[in-house]
Amino acid sequence: MGPNRMINKEKQRNNICTLVLIAAVLGICGFLEANKYSYSYAISIIERSMVYAVVAVSMNLVNGFTGLFSLGQAGFMALGAYVTAIFTIPVGQRPSVYYISGINPAIANVQLPIIVALILGGLVAAGVAALIGFPVLRLKSDYLAIATLGFAEIIRACIAAPQFDTITNGSYGLKSIPGFTNIFQPLALSVICIGLMVLLINSSYGRMFKAVREDEIAAEAMGINLFKTKELSFVISSFFAGISGGMLAMFMRSIDSKTFQVALTYDILLIVVIGGIGSVTGSVIGAFIVTAGRELLRFFDEPLMLGGIQVPLFRPGFRMVIFSILLMVVVLFYRKGLMGTNEFSWNGIFGFFKHPFKKKSKKMEGKA
Repeated sequence: MGPNRMINKEKQRNNICTLVLIAAVLGICGFLEANKYSYSYAISIIERSMVYAVVAVSMNLVNGFTGLFSLGQAGFMALGAYVTAIFTIPVGQRPSVYYISGINPAIANVQLPIIVALILGGLVAAGVAALIGFPVLRLKSDYLAIATLGFAEIIRACIAAPQFDTITNGSYGLKSIPGFTNIFQPLALSVICIGLMVLLINSSYGRMFKAVREDEIAAEAMGINLFKTKELSFVISSFFAGISGGMLAMFMRSIDSKTFQVALTYDILLIVVIGGIGSVTGSVIGAFIVTAGRELLRFFDEPLMLGGIQVPLFRPGFRMVIFSILLMVVVLFYRKGLMGTNEFSWNGIFGFFKHPFKKKSKKMEGKA
């Protein structure tokens, strides 16, 4: 069999596997949607995982592919979430939401379609990122992380400030946010957002990001403008973080400033590290593992009786102890994350199962 014929056969096999995988995903989602009252808990886990997958990939874009240590994701999510919520809450329900200080007349009767509001939230987050980027992107390493983390807290504090009560409703938060009507909506949004980021990473801009990550001096010698490249990566990452914030607002249906505390940034960073810094597939897998893992371990928080004796360890909070231990085990065995810097491929999967046999045959040949 010639090499071209083998390549064509592999492509055909990979295309068939991809179609089967897509059909399986759509089939599972269709089954869950048809029985959503029986599987509402599973649907909520999947929807939250999709939201975190988008923001994790956006964080990986700037941290993993550009080499910048940014920790401002929660702040940009907050901007996207509030913009989406403010412009999608039905006009008739706004008086019951802004019942303390009232609503600003400029936005009182403005209601946008959900897609438009999501994009607007992303643009607002990107605009703020562009302004923040001028002073902070000249910093490096830990200093950049501290600066972006500080700006995220400033954004959260501004949202909760009494001066903005008529816009953000201050510390009272926003409710009556239109949610997802079915599981296919967050699926489509997450696929589109992640797909766009993958296209960007595989474009000439993505190669510029990677060049800056590998060696800034060499990249600059090649004619790459370091600041503009970092700024572009930072702004695009913030845009998709804003969209994911809007998706989170739709998922939760009510938000306040406490939703976007520093702990949220750490959760996203955990997903990126577990999945693999520099791997889009890893971020998606990490989002589902971390989100589902926390929920599936909830039985450790419930009292357990064995032979009439209560097991002392099973109590509220023990779930996070088990979850932390499992994460430590994963990090010990996969120091670069589950995927490292690799991406999902059918050739890699089939090669994984064939690898032990190939390795063994080489050893046997050496002995012979």
